[in-house]
Amino acid sequence: MEAIENIFTRKSVRNFKNIPVEKDKIRKILSAGMSGPSCVNARDWSFLVITNKEKLSKMADANGRYARHLKKAAFGILVCGDLERAYSEAEDYWVIDGAIAAQNMILCAHALGIGSVWLGTWPQMDRVKNQAELFSLPDHIVPHSVIAFGYPEEEKPEEDRDLYEEDRVHFEEW
Repeated sequence: MEAIENIFTRKSVRNFKNIPVEKDKIRKILSAGMSGPSCVNARDWSFLVITNKEKLSKMADANGRYARHLKKAAFGILVCGDLERAYSEAEDYWVIDGAIAAQNMILCAHALGIGSVWLGTWPQMDRVKNQAELFSLPDHIVPHSVIAFGYPEEEKPEEDRDLYEEDRVHFEEW
Protein backbone atom coordinates (compact mmCIF):
# COMPACT_ATOMS: atom_id res chain seq x y z
CA MET A 1 0.00 0.00 0.00
CA GLU A 2 1.33 3.41 -0.91
CA ALA A 3 2.04 5.71 2.06
CA ILE A 4 -0.38 8.42 0.95
CA GLU A 5 -3.16 5.91 0.29
CA ASN A 6 -2.49 4.37 3.71
CA ILE A 7 -2.88 7.72 5.47
CA PHE A 8 -6.06 8.71 3.64
CA THR A 9 -7.84 5.34 3.95
CA ARG A 10 -7.05 4.58 7.60
CA LYS A 11 -10.07 4.48 9.88
CA SER A 12 -10.53 3.56 13.52
CA VAL A 13 -11.75 -0.02 13.82
CA ARG A 14 -13.75 -0.96 16.90
CA ASN A 15 -15.11 -4.39 15.96
CA PHE A 16 -12.73 -7.28 15.45
CA LYS A 17 -12.92 -10.86 14.22
CA ASN A 18 -12.20 -13.47 16.86
CA ILE A 19 -8.93 -14.62 15.27
CA PRO A 20 -5.36 -14.02 16.38
CA VAL A 21 -2.89 -11.81 14.56
CA GLU A 22 0.26 -13.57 13.45
CA LYS A 23 3.37 -12.98 15.61
CA ASP A 24 5.43 -11.78 12.65
CA LYS A 25 2.82 -9.08 11.96
CA ILE A 26 2.83 -8.01 15.62
CA ARG A 27 6.62 -7.72 15.43
CA LYS A 28 6.40 -5.65 12.24
CA ILE A 29 3.88 -3.32 13.91
CA LEU A 30 6.21 -2.89 16.90
CA SER A 31 9.16 -2.30 14.59
CA ALA A 32 7.18 0.44 12.82
CA GLY A 33 6.57 2.08 16.20
CA MET A 34 10.29 2.03 16.89
CA SER A 35 11.10 3.47 13.46
CA GLY A 36 9.70 6.95 14.02
CA PRO A 37 11.65 9.98 15.14
CA SER A 38 12.13 10.76 18.82
CA CYS A 39 13.60 13.76 20.59
CA VAL A 40 17.42 13.58 20.30
CA ASN A 41 16.89 9.92 19.33
CA ALA A 42 16.15 9.12 22.99
CA ARG A 43 13.79 6.30 21.94
CA ASP A 44 12.08 6.90 25.27
CA TRP A 45 9.17 4.55 24.75
CA SER A 46 8.40 0.98 25.78
CA PHE A 47 5.56 -1.26 24.69
CA LEU A 48 3.57 -3.85 26.60
CA VAL A 49 1.82 -6.33 24.28
CA ILE A 50 -1.24 -8.12 25.61
CA THR A 51 -2.93 -11.05 23.84
CA ASN A 52 -4.58 -12.75 26.81
CA LYS A 53 -8.35 -12.06 26.67
CA GLU A 54 -8.71 -11.76 30.45
CA LYS A 55 -5.88 -9.22 30.61
CA LEU A 56 -7.31 -7.33 27.62
CA SER A 57 -10.61 -7.06 29.48
CA LYS A 58 -8.89 -5.73 32.61
CA MET A 59 -6.84 -3.35 30.48
CA ALA A 60 -10.06 -2.04 28.90
CA ASP A 61 -11.69 -1.56 32.31
CA ALA A 62 -8.60 0.26 33.58
CA ASN A 63 -8.86 2.74 30.69
CA GLY A 64 -12.58 3.49 31.04
CA ARG A 65 -15.75 3.01 29.03
CA TYR A 66 -14.36 4.20 25.70
CA ALA A 67 -11.84 1.35 25.76
CA ARG A 68 -14.48 -1.40 25.77
CA HIS A 69 -13.55 -2.37 22.19
CA LEU A 70 -10.25 -3.64 23.52
CA LYS A 71 -12.11 -6.61 25.02
CA LYS A 72 -12.70 -8.06 21.54
CA ALA A 73 -9.31 -7.17 20.08
CA ALA A 74 -6.78 -9.80 19.07
CA PHE A 75 -4.14 -7.88 20.99
CA GLY A 76 -3.51 -4.56 22.64
CA ILE A 77 -0.40 -2.49 23.05
CA LEU A 78 0.16 -0.23 26.03
CA VAL A 79 2.46 2.51 24.77
CA CYS A 80 4.58 3.82 27.63
CA GLY A 81 7.13 6.52 28.18
CA ASP A 82 10.41 5.57 29.80
CA LEU A 83 11.44 8.54 31.93
CA GLU A 84 14.93 7.09 32.47
CA ARG A 85 15.53 7.42 28.73
CA ALA A 86 13.77 10.78 28.28
CA TYR A 87 15.75 13.84 27.18
CA SER A 88 16.84 15.46 30.44
CA GLU A 89 16.48 19.05 29.19
CA ALA A 90 12.91 18.55 27.97
CA GLU A 91 11.60 15.43 29.70
CA ASP A 92 8.01 15.81 28.46
CA TYR A 93 8.98 15.06 24.87
CA TRP A 94 8.32 11.42 25.79
CA VAL A 95 4.63 12.21 25.22
CA ILE A 96 5.23 13.29 21.63
CA ASP A 97 7.58 10.39 21.00
CA GLY A 98 4.90 7.98 22.25
CA ALA A 99 2.29 9.55 19.97
CA ILE A 100 4.57 9.24 16.95
CA ALA A 101 5.26 5.59 17.78
CA ALA A 102 1.53 4.92 18.19
CA GLN A 103 0.68 6.52 14.84
CA ASN A 104 3.40 4.51 13.08
CA MET A 105 2.02 1.29 14.55
CA ILE A 106 -1.54 2.18 13.52
CA LEU A 107 -0.47 2.96 9.95
CA CYS A 108 1.60 -0.22 9.73
CA ALA A 109 -1.32 -2.29 10.96
CA HIS A 110 -3.59 -0.73 8.35
CA ALA A 111 -1.08 -1.55 5.60
CA LEU A 112 -1.12 -5.18 6.83
CA GLY A 113 -4.94 -5.36 6.76
CA ILE A 114 -5.20 -5.15 10.55
CA GLY A 115 -7.61 -2.69 12.12
CA SER A 116 -6.87 -0.60 15.17
CA VAL A 117 -8.24 2.08 17.44
CA TRP A 118 -6.19 4.46 19.58
CA LEU A 119 -7.40 4.86 23.17
CA GLY A 120 -6.06 7.79 25.15
CA THR A 121 -4.59 7.21 28.58
CA TRP A 122 -2.17 10.05 29.47
CA PRO A 123 -2.79 12.75 30.77
CA GLN A 124 -5.90 11.33 32.47
CA MET A 125 -4.09 10.38 35.63
CA ASP A 126 -6.74 7.92 36.85
CA ARG A 127 -6.16 5.89 33.67
CA VAL A 128 -2.40 6.24 33.99
CA LYS A 129 -2.57 4.99 37.59
CA ASN A 130 -4.93 2.13 36.71
CA GLN A 131 -2.72 0.84 33.89
CA ALA A 132 0.45 1.23 35.95
CA GLU A 133 -1.07 -0.74 38.83
CA LEU A 134 -2.63 -3.40 36.58
CA PHE A 135 0.72 -4.22 35.00
CA SER A 136 2.95 -3.46 38.01
CA LEU A 137 4.94 -0.93 36.00
CA PRO A 138 8.12 0.50 37.51
CA ASP A 139 7.87 4.16 38.57
CA HIS A 140 9.88 5.40 35.58
CA ILE A 141 7.49 3.79 33.06
CA VAL A 142 4.43 5.98 32.39
CA PRO A 143 1.39 4.74 30.44
CA HIS A 144 0.77 6.92 27.39
CA SER A 145 -1.97 5.22 25.37
CA VAL A 146 -3.56 1.92 24.53
CA ILE A 147 -4.09 0.63 20.99
CA ALA A 148 -6.50 -2.19 20.21
CA PHE A 149 -5.63 -4.32 17.16
CA GLY A 150 -7.32 -7.08 15.23
CA TYR A 151 -8.69 -8.11 11.89
CA PRO A 152 -11.73 -5.94 11.14
CA GLU A 153 -15.09 -7.64 11.60
CA GLU A 154 -16.52 -5.86 8.58
CA GLU A 155 -14.67 -5.62 5.31
CA LYS A 156 -15.49 -2.14 4.05
CA PRO A 157 -14.14 -0.87 0.78
CA GLU A 158 -11.33 1.56 1.33
CA GLU A 159 -12.08 5.07 0.25
CA ASP A 160 -9.95 8.16 0.38
CA ARG A 161 -11.17 10.71 2.89
CA ASP A 162 -10.25 14.34 2.54
CA LEU A 163 -10.54 15.88 5.98
CA TYR A 164 -8.79 19.09 4.97
CA GLU A 165 -10.27 22.19 6.63
CA GLU A 166 -9.34 25.43 4.93
CA ASP A 167 -10.07 27.53 8.03
CA ARG A 168 -7.41 25.63 10.02
CA VAL A 169 -4.56 26.68 7.72
CA HIS A 170 -2.70 29.99 7.65
CA PHE A 171 0.14 30.95 5.32
CA GLU A 172 2.85 33.44 6.18
CA GLU A 173 0.82 35.08 8.98
CA TRP A 174 -2.23 34.44 11.15
